[in-house]
Amino acid sequence: MHYSISEINKIVSGKTLSGIKEAMIAHVSVDTRQLTFPQHTLFFCLTARSDGHQYIPAAYQKGIRNFIISKNIATEEYGDANFILVDDTLKALQQFGKFHREQFKIPVIGITGSNGKTIVKEWLYQLLSAEKNIVKSPKSYNSQLGVPLSVLNMEEKNELAIFEAGISTVNEMQNLEQIIQPTIGIFTNIGGAHDAGFESREQKVKEKLLLFKNAATIIYCSDYEEIEKELNGKSNCISWSLKKNATINVSVSEMGKSNCTVTLNSAKFNISHSALTIPFADTASIENCIHCIAILLLFKYPVEKIQEKIHALRNLPMRLELKYGINNCTIIDDSYSADFHSLQIALNFLNQQETHKKKTLIISAFEETGLSDKDYILRLKNILQQNAFDKLIGVGKVFMQQIESLAYNVKEWYVFESTEKLLEQFHVLKFENELILLKGARSFGFEKITAQLIGQTHATVFEINLNALTNNLNVYKSYLGKDCGIIAMVKAFSYGSGSVEVAGLLENQRVSYLAVAYADEGIHLRKNKIATPIMVLNPDAVDFDRMMDNDLEPEIYSLQILRELIEKASGRHINIHLKIETGMNRLGFVENDIDELNTELSKHKNITIKTIFSHLAGSEDAHLDEFTNQQISTFNSLSEKITSNLNYSVKKHLLNSSGILRFPQAHYDYVRLGIGLYGVDSTSSIQQQLQTIGTLKTRISQIKHVQKGETIGYSRKGLAEKNIKIAVLAIGYADGYDRRFGNGVGEVFIAGQRAKIVGNICMDMCMADITHIDETHEGDEAEIYGKEISIIEQAEKIDTISYELLTRISSRVKRLYFLD
Repeated sequence: MHYSISEINKIVSGKTLSGIKEAMIAHVSVDTRQLTFPQHTLFFCLTARSDGHQYIPAAYQKGIRNFIISKNIATEEYGDANFILVDDTLKALQQFGKFHREQFKIPVIGITGSNGKTIVKEWLYQLLSAEKNIVKSPKSYNSQLGVPLSVLNMEEKNELAIFEAGISTVNEMQNLEQIIQPTIGIFTNIGGAHDAGFESREQKVKEKLLLFKNAATIIYCSDYEEIEKELNGKSNCISWSLKKNATINVSVSEMGKSNCTVTLNSAKFNISHSALTIPFADTASIENCIHCIAILLLFKYPVEKIQEKIHALRNLPMRLELKYGINNCTIIDDSYSADFHSLQIALNFLNQQETHKKKTLIISAFEETGLSDKDYILRLKNILQQNAFDKLIGVGKVFMQQIESLAYNVKEWYVFESTEKLLEQFHVLKFENELILLKGARSFGFEKITAQLIGQTHATVFEINLNALTNNLNVYKSYLGKDCGIIAMVKAFSYGSGSVEVAGLLENQRVSYLAVAYADEGIHLRKNKIATPIMVLNPDAVDFDRMMDNDLEPEIYSLQILRELIEKASGRHINIHLKIETGMNRLGFVENDIDELNTELSKHKNITIKTIFSHLAGSEDAHLDEFTNQQISTFNSLSEKITSNLNYSVKKHLLNSSGILRFPQAHYDYVRLGIGLYGVDSTSSIQQQLQTIGTLKTRISQIKHVQKGETIGYSRKGLAEKNIKIAVLAIGYADGYDRRFGNGVGEVFIAGQRAKIVGNICMDMCMADITHIDETHEGDEAEIYGKEISIIEQAEKIDTISYELLTRISSRVKRLYFLD
């Protein structure tokens, strides 16, 4: 992409504020934290979730000199910068994307549907990239923002484009269609995702089909009745079905653990009883694979070639993962794809991590770039020059003569002809106290390097989806005014999700405050480079010195704790947060304390009140609304008695996650977002909008056959009333799996089905009845909590709350963080 700033001004129908200083634009950005070539970057100041105009100074300081804005600003202090004023910056970005798309006459595949969009896109890239130079959506860039950013990656060398499009309500797809302008469409399926945004499933189908209104060909599965109803009989459609007559008739047979046979019949493609073995056996993967086969048939690949390609297809991780490794290393594993766009995303993620000073990149040669070795190295050099590494490791023949030019400012560098050669010399590399990014093409098998870096791990893991966390944060933001900030609760190891990693993401999302329970939690965050203001909700007087040393701000809830702080501070400045009692009868100043509190504060100007707050006792319960409104009234009255005696303004906050939704009149200056951030809506009103952020998984250690009359586990509580088959799972109460789930109360999810726990939960393991599940094997995965086994549902079974189950997940359970 190369446009002059004058051209872009015309494309977006903008107005220049200070004349044009001619510049060439090769990149666009909407985030000052993710910049590679600032001098050739155009920054769009979006306003949907946070006002991008406030980041103009930071962008300018980082070298950006070209801005698209929707507000008049004083441009005098940015004398050498271009500012283009438009009515709506997002629409301007979409308009730019549309114009750029129209410069290309290549085939464009557009993909939509409720599920499978990203996997189908990535599989098509894997299947077709050997013959075609392909541009595709990075990760899951399928939104009103993600689509134009994806399309703007199109280059002259590309021979095929593959973009996905996702919507959550009506009147969204028409914008995406104008930007993608697909020539070929794939409608993966229709399901319950985003149902809340539509009047009916039929309406959702019609809205999604707008993506294909000008497409020459549409591929879909006619077994979905709502899709079939809209597309049946249309001449530009290629349908496939497992149940009825279609363009491609499909039958599935010879189901194994990890593969199956599909037989295809199609008059259109002149194939009859053509059998293909595909390396998957689950329903979703079979469906996704058949969509890909239909594309290969459309592109005139013979069945023999299709079999060859499908045989090499693998169920890729499809995500960037953050893992803990040997010798205090942290691993960013992004080895499922290797291209320049995904490299930039991975580097941005690397630069957001502050856990280690030493940073290492292990990178393989990329495949099918369409570039000569010289041009490939030059482009890679331009990207890597914008990032600082202490160690660079290149894998592949292309690096053998070129690594020095890439590593000119790197302290330590190595080059290996192959992954196997690297593994032979693994001991020489001495990985220790490093943040390591692995970026490798599939053929290099970087999973072998990952295995060496990870070492031995417990079979039980808690996977945390950082994209889901961001989604949940944005859901709650959408209920707030633009001037209302968020205090994010990261106490109790971020509700079991991992404090540093979650805090780092929230800091990058620019929350106003982080809140912890104890000083040690806050100090841990400071040691890991978290700079966001931190509130300590349960301070102990013995920690006041350490809190001041680490710039932590204590909650002050009584005259006694205030006097202890005054004594410890000895005139040193400290910010505090006053908690007042409004009816919870936990911590907080009561009304009779206020006069004496004001007197004490007036004597000590080194103490600054940053916020005044209280806590609602029943914000999620409509039956308690009268009491809640009384609490709000008391809070207003008591906080006014304090602020009226101050000569500076103080911010206020009262609401927790459920209060945010039910009492908008009390949003004040901040709200405190806790369990809602982690995917649980206590009011049940927006649960469908929230995403599960954590999945607790383990593995089957052993499968046993138990005869009728035998017992299972301690105290012989599990009685086999018939011959049964059980799975011994590698999780117990020492991992945080509550003993109350024993004896048929709890359930786990194995091989697509639920299985009840039998017998007592042991310290390190438990047993599940899998008699009814045929295809199970030792080593198979079992979900404890997640998308299939709702943590809310499980909590209700043992008469507790999801908070308790999350915070009980033991620290010995490995946390694995990933971005979809």
